[in-house]
Amino acid sequence: MDGVLCINKPEGFTSFDVIAKLRGILKMKKLGHSGTLDPMATGVLPVFFGKGTKAISFLPDNDKEYRASFQLGLETDKLDCTGTTLKQHQEKATYTEVEEALGAFMGEHWQLPPMYSAVKKNGVPLYRLAREGKTIERSPRRISIYQLALLSFDEDTQMGSFSVRSLCDDLGKALGTGGILTGLVRTKACGFSLNDSLTLEQIETFCREGTINSHIVPVHTLFSGLPVLHLSGKMERMFSNGVPLELSELPNFSGRAAVYGTETFLGLASERQGKLRVDKLFMEALSEG
Repeated sequence: MDGVLCINKPEGFTSFDVIAKLRGILKMKKLGHSGTLDPMATGVLPVFFGKGTKAISFLPDNDKEYRASFQLGLETDKLDCTGTTLKQHQEKATYTEVEEALGAFMGEHWQLPPMYSAVKKNGVPLYRLAREGKTIERSPRRISIYQLALLSFDEDTQMGSFSVRSLCDDLGKALGTGGILTGLVRTKACGFSLNDSLTLEQIETFCREGTINSHIVPVHTLFSGLPVLHLSGKMERMFSNGVPLELSELPNFSGRAAVYGTETFLGLASERQGKLRVDKLFMEALSEG
């Protein structure tokens, strides 16, 4: 099997746990995922199979969307509801105050990754080090927030949700109330949404029924937003063998393109040094019709 399955990651699983589970279900070893999720988080986790794993490094990393639930008035060692309470605040915020505080996080700013996160240090996820009782020095990361909306907020319970990855600790600091994450769902990544995502239980069922192939997304559909080049004959053979093509034979081309042969998605290519050069070959047969 070559392609992608979008998984709705369950809470408590690491992204690698999902890969390990799928290897057992599908009896495959060549799997990879895009966009690590914290164990507490759920939602969209694209998993790539066979030749599909070649696509991971070419997919955009800036189209992820999240829905975060939060509780004001608390601080914990993990910055979420699974941690030990460090401090309780008597101050309360209003809906307007929360909405205005969130507005300050729009655009680009620096954020220090918490120890209980999937961010890696020297190849090791921070949450794994935190579970061992370790706290290490971290460098702030530049993050970009393009869309941020307060979805709900109850002034009595001080609980609410907003449409972005976790900013709960930052929000609590800005309001002076403290704040923790109570839930995090990734709703979009790599062009997939929750509606496209399957549970591990569903995948087990499809495998038993022998229908799993009908749910696998072909690799070429991941690049539907790119310009398309169609090659045939000698040019198709040359490209398939990694030979650069003269741009004079490809009028009006520039940038990167998804390249197709007569019956095959050949791969990705871009203009470099005055020629069309292969970025990655996939050689994926296209189904009829």
